[in-house]
Amino acid sequence: MERAAGCPAVGGSYPQKNAEILSSQYGINLFLAGLLLTFAWAVHAVGISKSHLLSYLITLMLIQLLWMLWYLCRSCTQRRLIRDKDTHAGARWLKCGITLFAVITLILDSFKIGYYIDFSNCLSPTEGIFPVTHAVHTILQVYFLWCHAKDVIQSFKTLERFGVIHSVFTNLLLWTNGVLTESKHQLNEHKERLITLGFGNITIVLDDHAPQCNCTTTTLCSIFSQGIYYLYPFNIEYHILASTMLYVLWKNIGRKVEHHQQNKTPFKFHGITVGMIFGLIVLTSTIAIVVVYLIQIGGSKIKSELALTMFYLHAIFVLALMCTAGIVALLIYRLEDRSLDNSKNPARKLDAELLVGTAAGSWLLSWGSILAIICAQGHPKYTWYNLPYSVLVIIEKYIQNLFIIESIHREQEKVNDDIKTLRIVTVSRGSTLSLTPLYKEIYNGRAACDSSDVPCLFKGSICGRENDGVGVAKEETSQDNSLVMHSASDFSFYSRNSVANNKRRILKNIAAFLFLCNLSLWIPPAFGCRPEYDNGLEEIVFGFEPWIIVVNLAMPFSIFYRMHSAASLFEVNCKT
Repeated sequence: MERAAGCPAVGGSYPQKNAEILSSQYGINLFLAGLLLTFAWAVHAVGISKSHLLSYLITLMLIQLLWMLWYLCRSCTQRRLIRDKDTHAGARWLKCGITLFAVITLILDSFKIGYYIDFSNCLSPTEGIFPVTHAVHTILQVYFLWCHAKDVIQSFKTLERFGVIHSVFTNLLLWTNGVLTESKHQLNEHKERLITLGFGNITIVLDDHAPQCNCTTTTLCSIFSQGIYYLYPFNIEYHILASTMLYVLWKNIGRKVEHHQQNKTPFKFHGITVGMIFGLIVLTSTIAIVVVYLIQIGGSKIKSELALTMFYLHAIFVLALMCTAGIVALLIYRLEDRSLDNSKNPARKLDAELLVGTAAGSWLLSWGSILAIICAQGHPKYTWYNLPYSVLVIIEKYIQNLFIIESIHREQEKVNDDIKTLRIVTVSRGSTLSLTPLYKEIYNGRAACDSSDVPCLFKGSICGRENDGVGVAKEETSQDNSLVMHSASDFSFYSRNSVANNKRRILKNIAAFLFLCNLSLWIPPAFGCRPEYDNGLEEIVFGFEPWIIVVNLAMPFSIFYRMHSAASLFEVNCKT
């Protein structure tokens, strides 16, 4: 294995490029093999059981555990060495978010262990080994990401490329497994609801993977089986976040980092009260809508139609507000003249690509609904609300993606911190005269004398002048003139600064509002409120199985888009 020391030799990048290509191909084949195994289990392929899929996933997790332990041990032995860091990767708020999801994932693993104990008579041992291995994998991986997400690896680069890419695709396969399991559960519930909406011409065949034996403790089994599916959305987000952080680590291997200090951008609640209030109103109302939807849907045809109508009206109102907020933010950007940061940044590039790529899932579902409304022969009343809803979903993502991508590429305003304190001291005839500049000057980092007759202290250099008896009168006259000029220029500068602060405050409120709105729109599909399933019109136009395949493929990307957008908007709020 090679060790990077100093500048690489001519042609040294060639084997590293090969290592990058080989490791990426290894990861893709690893993922495709697991994906095919997952698909075979889902369709009940002959000779393929769930134990085969879980055995494959356990093996991948154990290999990743060995690699992470080796990396951590090697890092401990070399802890005194100065390592390159990517200051843009692994932000603290991102680490806190993945830790929260990891804690809920550990609760999910404990539920799975309890479920296995209650059905141990007829379940494969792999179903008990899997959650234990997954829990250990989760704990060590979160610790690894907290400590080493910012690393720019410069030694053992070929080995590390394979180790990191193995970790990336292991998490993607665990994400795929979680998505499939949760989707099958949602699909079974959806098939039962279709009868209440009057779509009796659709064949209802439940896809059941339930154990073929009785539970030892009925009450606990019910709690475990129901609780597992409410925790899956957090497990899904955990693995996709982990895979993105590990991918950035993989892209940073062997990278030359520009050594410059990055300005810290802490999150502050000050100045975003309006955005937070409106966002919390949307969040609270969305939770209420989801609760009512899940209670009403499937109860009867009238209740189901009312639930769908209520969902569409609420979503249309929220999306319209989000479009308006995004347009206002973009108009403010057009009025500003600030350059874009085009420096190489793998984390920022990945954020932009994920925003556009995952938005395609929602766009696919929206265009499918629009086409179904246009082509359908019969239209129940509630289906017409689906048309403006689908159109607004497309437009809102257009606007929001443009706002976020431009925000993360804009250079931060640099505040002049050279002058923290300014004190003007003149010595005249043995007396000391202290002149303190206006507060506005110090606050805005601007304290300079407009008149050359007034001594000043600027950036550590002292400009002084000895005054004699004759010069005192001249100094007083020039001081009076400079105060008038100073007041006029200071007023002009203060006005410009006030306008800039107002724009910044509006942008921060918009980012805070959109952040909470995206969290709100993540909740319904993540917890089973999916009108794409329950509408019924798309199944008639496209056919039940084709449309369900489209929804099952697109929905995970749509759900991830909302959480990723929320994370990106949080970063925008901190940077603004």
